[in-house]
Amino acid sequence: MELNITHFFNTAAPMDYSASVAEIGADAGAATWGAAVEDSPDYMMLNTCEKREAFRDHIRGFGAWAPEDVENWSVVELNALLIQMISAAMRENDLTPQTTVDEWVEYEADDNHGHEIFRATDGEVYYYIGT
Repeated sequence: MELNITHFFNTAAPMDYSASVAEIGADAGAATWGAAVEDSPDYMMLNTCEKREAFRDHIRGFGAWAPEDVENWSVVELNALLIQMISAAMRENDLTPQTTVDEWVEYEADDNHGHEIFRATDGEVYYYIGT
């Protein structure tokens, strides 16, 4: 499933939601999670039951959480995790609102990238969840 993340991509500060201990200190995990949860309602990309279930299916495949935990997360928590994942992908791939067309082409051509994030021909930005 493709999630339109254009608003988040163009307005959020990804380092607020994905940063290392070396960058922001010993409480990096708690700080970035807290920021993602706090801002989740402002960036609600999982705004339908279908999107929430698709994301739950996607993260179940990671094996990082018990299935019952994934089911019990609130919509805000679920969306906060998505915010963190998008932010990490943006930072890892140096994707910003200022990314040029040539840089997008280079990113898309590089097989070393996961390509979860992509830009459509109309300029909208998407995040792919699935296998």
